[in-house]
Amino acid sequence: MIERYARKEMSDKWTMQAKYQAWMDVEKAVVKAWNKLGLIPDNDCKKIIDNADFSIERIDEIEAITRHDLIAFTTSVSETLGEESRWFHYGMTSSDTVDTAVALQMTSSLELIIEDVKMIMTSIKKRAEEHKFTLMVGRSHGIHGEPITFGLVLAIWYDEMQRHLTNLEQTMEVISVGQVSGAMGNFAHAPLELEEYACEELGLSPAPASNQVIQRDRYARLATALALLASTIEKFAVQIRHWQRTEVYECEEYFAKGQKGSSAMPHKRNPILTENITGLARIIRAFANPAMENVALWHERDISHSSTERFWLPDSFITSDFMLHRMNNVIANLTVMPENMMKNLNLTGGLVFSQRVLLELPKAGVSREDAYRIVQRNAMKVWEEIQQGKPSTNEKGESLYLQYLLEDEELREKLTEAEIRECFNYAYYTKNVDKIFARVFK
Repeated sequence: MIERYARKEMSDKWTMQAKYQAWMDVEKAVVKAWNKLGLIPDNDCKKIIDNADFSIERIDEIEAITRHDLIAFTTSVSETLGEESRWFHYGMTSSDTVDTAVALQMTSSLELIIEDVKMIMTSIKKRAEEHKFTLMVGRSHGIHGEPITFGLVLAIWYDEMQRHLTNLEQTMEVISVGQVSGAMGNFAHAPLELEEYACEELGLSPAPASNQVIQRDRYARLATALALLASTIEKFAVQIRHWQRTEVYECEEYFAKGQKGSSAMPHKRNPILTENITGLARIIRAFANPAMENVALWHERDISHSSTERFWLPDSFITSDFMLHRMNNVIANLTVMPENMMKNLNLTGGLVFSQRVLLELPKAGVSREDAYRIVQRNAMKVWEEIQQGKPSTNEKGESLYLQYLLEDEELREKLTEAEIRECFNYAYYTKNVDKIFARVFK
């Protein structure tokens, strides 16, 4: 189970102790609110705040009889109090306690996720600056396209994480709500001020309107935000897994001294961390479905949502936290191989410069259709030569594609040798990197 590897700071937020402590925090906030409104005497309020306690073992004993966890909790707490216990849970329904307490757990957990996102963004930015002008080939459909830089790839990652950060911060506002509105949410047994005072004590906003539960679209917003975040982290992982393929070998997960990759093949260095992340992302996305189905409850409330939330809420937070820390470790320690990036960039004999040649011809008066025909026929010759195993460069280090273009009489009528050679200048493709970085890393 992921808990075995989970960060204690996150997993501690979802223990039974943490759950009941959150319930206690809510109950005490309501006691203080009733005291402020003049119902609970100062002395009784103080006794409850100072002495109210619970025992998980005792709660379990009581629940075995009552079959109701909240009643078991309040009974356990009442046993630690005197006559003042009559004010404990006064005017409240179970969901007032539970949903408001879960809001406390969700918000404190989301704070950690937001910290994780900022941590990864810092690591990405550092590696992006390091490889701002590290040339590599850009690929579409898995096929070589044009020269880019590794720094630009990482800038895109950073920009995407910035969107997740904004989304998570907005989601924090959506989930940071509590309720003390009574059995049907009509405040029949308590004034609105009670909810307002209690939520202020807890650092939450009162739900503008509620029935017996806080509406589950708020929870679904959280689940989908985490699912989207997981999908982006998986995107990074899949990219790294591709780069680590033997045939590509442009980047590699850090391989520690003494690490083993295979029980049978001692030479293996496998992308196990990013493969693990890919699997975890599938689990986190799976949690979004029950969260969205929980939105549609019967009338003012049923408990079909409750059983799923006991699983997906802690597991989504704990798994997301684990996954984000694992990915940060991968990015921060990623082995980058610029030499192999350049080797792969030159693998197709200069074909990555085809669009540059294509765009020069219309300037020389050639129609788009004729320009494409000239450029493509020479490109196809290179593909055929590469298929037959011919070297992608000659003894002078000139690419096959450049050679064919220089030999093309129709092309030479429009472009000089110098103009053709200039099309193979890598600086052309990196001239706007600084401006892109200025946009992304404001």
